Parts: sequence; C-alpha cells; structure tokens
Amino acid sequence: MSAASSIIGAILIAIATSTAFAVGTAVPTENDPVAQSRAVKLTEQLRCLVCQNQSIAESNAELALDLRRQVREQIAAGKTDQEIIDYMVARYGDFVLYSPPLRPTTVLLWGGPALLLIAGLILLMRHIRGRRAIAEPAPLSEEERARAEQLLGAKAQESSR
Repeated sequence: MSAASSIIGAILIAIATSTAFAVGTAVPTENDPVAQSRAVKLTEQLRCLVCQNQSIAESNAELALDLRRQVREQIAAGKTDQEIIDYMVARYGDFVLYSPPLRPTTVLLWGGPALLLIAGLILLMRHIRGRRAIAEPAPLSEEERARAEQLLGAKAQESSR
C-alpha cells in the first residue's frame, strides 16, 4: 500500500505544480475572454484591404483572416492596442484604419464628402435656376413684337385664301 500511495501522492504533486506554473503563462486568445474582447474591438477598427467596405472582423477574405490572426498573435505576445494599430498602419498605411488621423495625406478622406456635398448643391442650384430661366421667357422688344405680328398677319392672310 505504501508504494501505491506514494505513486498517487507523486501524481497529485505533479498535477498541483503544473497547475501552479500554468497560472503564470499566457492563455491563448480563444480561451481568454478579455483577450478575445480586445481582438474583436481591434479587428472592428481595421478595414479589410480587399473588401474595403468591411472591417477585418466582418470580412472572410484571405487577407482579413491573416490580419485577424496577426492581431491575436500580437495580443498573445503582450502588445498594447496602440502598438498593434501602429504595427498595422506601418505595414499597410492609414487606409487600414476606419478612422484615419487627420494628416496632409488624409485631408481628402476627411474633407472629400463635404466637398462632394457642396459641389452637388451648387450643381442642383444651377440646374434649378436654369429651368426657371427656360420656364419664364423674356419679354419681347418692340421690334420683335412688330416682326411677330407681321409674320402672324401674313400667315393668317395665307390661310384665309
């Protein structure tokens, strides 16, 4: 009995020590709800470079899968959210961000929609004014009125014959 109890004791000690060491190691992202939440938040901030209208969290493109894997690997490596975003921007440029920072190279991204709206309003106003000008003919001058009466009078005489 002493041999069996010492084997069981050794197994219990081995289990207890391996559990104690496991507490200090990093848990994979899939099993860690906090890391998984971080990964979801980060992947929602990054644009899929293939789809362009979806985040890498939503996209099923090969590149999006690879970027999600990179985000999870960097979280597991202990990188901060800002370090991960900086890495992605350094590698893929500001376009990878859904909200790119305001810089000289991104001014068109921020101001483009406003410029298009203003240009559209100007074109709409011109179109409306142009239609009003067509709808309201200018009054005839005395010469034009006399010429019109002369032409109409001549036409009336021809049709009565």
